[in-house]
Amino acid sequence: MGGSRDQVNKAHKTRFSSKATRQIHKTSNAGNRISKPNKKNAAKGARDARIQRSKMLRTQKRDALLKEKRASSGQNSPPRVIVLFGLSSSVNTKVLAKELSELLSPEDAGAASATVASPSYHLRATVLVAPHGDLMSCIEMAKVADLFAFVTDASPCSSNSHIDQFGSQCLSFFRSLGLPSSVVLIRNFPCDPHKRNDMRKMCASSLASEFTDDSKFYPADTKEELHKFMSVFKEQRPSVPHWRGQRAYLMAEEVDLVVDDKNPGTCTLSLTGYLRARSLSVNQLVHVSGVGDFQLCKIDVLKDPCPLIAKKGHNMMDSDELPSLQVLHSLVPDPLKQEPLLVENVPDPLGGEQTFPTLEDMDLAKQFNRQKKQKRAVPRGTSEYQAAWFEGDEDSDLEDGNDDMLMDEEQDGNHSDLDDDKSSLEFGDSDEETQADTMMTDGEQLTKEQIEAEIRKIKEAHAEDEEYPDEVDTPTDVLAYKRFAKYRGLKSIRTSAWDPKESLPPDYARLFEFENFARTQKAVLAKAQDIEQSSNDESVPTGTYVKLHVKEVLSDIASKLREASKRFPVIACGLLQHESKMSVLHFSVKKHETYDAPIKSKESLIFHVGFRQFVARPIFSSDAIRSGNHKLERFLHPGRFSMASVYAPVSFPPLPLIVFKQGDVEPTVAAVGTLRSIDPDRIILKRIILTGYPLRVQKSKATVRYMFHHPKDITWFKPVELWTKCGRRGRVKEAVGTHGSMKCLFNGVVQQHDTVCMNLYKRVYPKWPENLYRILDA
Repeated sequence: MGGSRDQVNKAHKTRFSSKATRQIHKTSNAGNRISKPNKKNAAKGARDARIQRSKMLRTQKRDALLKEKRASSGQNSPPRVIVLFGLSSSVNTKVLAKELSELLSPEDAGAASATVASPSYHLRATVLVAPHGDLMSCIEMAKVADLFAFVTDASPCSSNSHIDQFGSQCLSFFRSLGLPSSVVLIRNFPCDPHKRNDMRKMCASSLASEFTDDSKFYPADTKEELHKFMSVFKEQRPSVPHWRGQRAYLMAEEVDLVVDDKNPGTCTLSLTGYLRARSLSVNQLVHVSGVGDFQLCKIDVLKDPCPLIAKKGHNMMDSDELPSLQVLHSLVPDPLKQEPLLVENVPDPLGGEQTFPTLEDMDLAKQFNRQKKQKRAVPRGTSEYQAAWFEGDEDSDLEDGNDDMLMDEEQDGNHSDLDDDKSSLEFGDSDEETQADTMMTDGEQLTKEQIEAEIRKIKEAHAEDEEYPDEVDTPTDVLAYKRFAKYRGLKSIRTSAWDPKESLPPDYARLFEFENFARTQKAVLAKAQDIEQSSNDESVPTGTYVKLHVKEVLSDIASKLREASKRFPVIACGLLQHESKMSVLHFSVKKHETYDAPIKSKESLIFHVGFRQFVARPIFSSDAIRSGNHKLERFLHPGRFSMASVYAPVSFPPLPLIVFKQGDVEPTVAAVGTLRSIDPDRIILKRIILTGYPLRVQKSKATVRYMFHHPKDITWFKPVELWTKCGRRGRVKEAVGTHGSMKCLFNGVVQQHDTVCMNLYKRVYPKWPENLYRILDA
């Protein structure tokens, strides 16, 4: 018998088997097969891991949302700030504030404090009334509002004017800051139900374009309607701008000062209120809005004067004067851990000095000279880096007359700066600040005629800049190569290189620069988050009623701040690491549509950056995305965004910006924007255009006059490229005569009516503000 008679069937093919598994019987024996991992189980394990990770992320988000909701509406959360803003002057918001206070807490309706606790609504609230017509007070209240209630009048006599001019302007400013949760309360409805419904629809349709889609409209005439509004408000989670959640801040309910006997002229400023957004460490620096950055000498944790659940026998009306005395415990800074108040860098006057070269340095210099390329024809004494700015023309005859030019420069070197300033005043090329500008900036006593003449001059310069941007006239009494000695020619402003460390002004020695700003910001925010999550004895949690003792504040400034606290809330915010140091900040700004006056570069303006306020003198430039060089703009033009660069304390973005310009009575909003970056190496180039006109034209050759008035100037600027307004490009060939005419060669036929232009550039910097915090004086 030959072998077994058992039937052997063909193995069933697997659906997803590979070619390698189908041929495995040819390469290995059945008994010696190595066991391989089950791919099905591996795939199932990866799927389980993905499901588990998704579940973990959902749980973390749910816990974070629940924690945020408990922090905003729990027993230990700070009172919610409700700001009532009347959209027109006919609205009486004080009556509505009184009705809301009576609804929340009837027994505390007559209390002096604006904060009330309502056990029935399980809510604590601070009701503030924004004064109609006071722009600064309204903006300061908008910075701390948790709910913005816009109040309008629906009465028939004012149905055509639900919002006036001031209300519309403030609404646009609030959008620039970032609106929190907002509602519209409609008052003074007619008694007829049909007319009431029609009036509500008409009011909502007329105001719908001014608000977002999620804004709700509520009638607010009766107690039942206010109860319906508060029932909805207590359940929703407040939505606030992102920038307010990065730093701890306090809205002062009481401002007081204690004179410091050791340091005459200074005092200790005490601010009492609820701590909001984040925990505050006693070792942190704080910024008092409009006053400056300071250190804390102590934090007193006080007993809550307005608890949500009052203890038995506790009468809130009798304890109005006690909270300032009921100190639970105090926190004192650690001298080793307290962050120093470092504003400016102390420059080393000998830091730029060079030591005597060693033998190794001299050998390296000789080796470098051997490898150097063929030397270009440049003025005597020009370095290798400076020679790179002279474009093209290997056969240039710049050395002709070089000795005479250098001799003239040495003789007139002492007068170059004077000539520069004189020409700037005459030809509109404002490199340095003139005496008249200084007088205008400092606010000296000028006559009415002088002020009107200065304003007229600025308006004429603004109109000329829009029609003929950057064009200047070459002076006839000063040699052009002396007048424009600081300027250089560039082949292309976009692609040409410029050393960011070359010839920096003395003010740059007082600044701080980050090696990698994005990495530093990430590390600082991570450190602040760790301090927030870890509980220690040096920080105060959110929602605590505290008294901040700010040391070394000028006594006269503290007195003015105490008087100003009656008009608008005084805000103190905690600063992150490095946020007291000076650097160069760049803002993306746009001129506000309600402001018509020209805004000139280096003009003194008031910047509101988040909770901060300071005085700055910005320069405006274009926002070139694919270029390292950016062109200066002499004025902030309407209808487009520009970059404003200022010397200011470091602030980590994102932060909103509102720019004020001091007016005759009060500051007016001039521009809005956001903080973009912090970079002292950002190169801003001022461009001037020298123009000439063809005298004789022969195809691509032309004799040009009136661009220069002396042959030495033509020889000096010969390497710089020319261009025409009709699109031709060319270069200077040679000088003709003794009156500044020159022969030029272009890449095409030149028209007789064309204009020949030459671009020159120099780097410019912002102006250092004389008084960084001068807002209270203004």
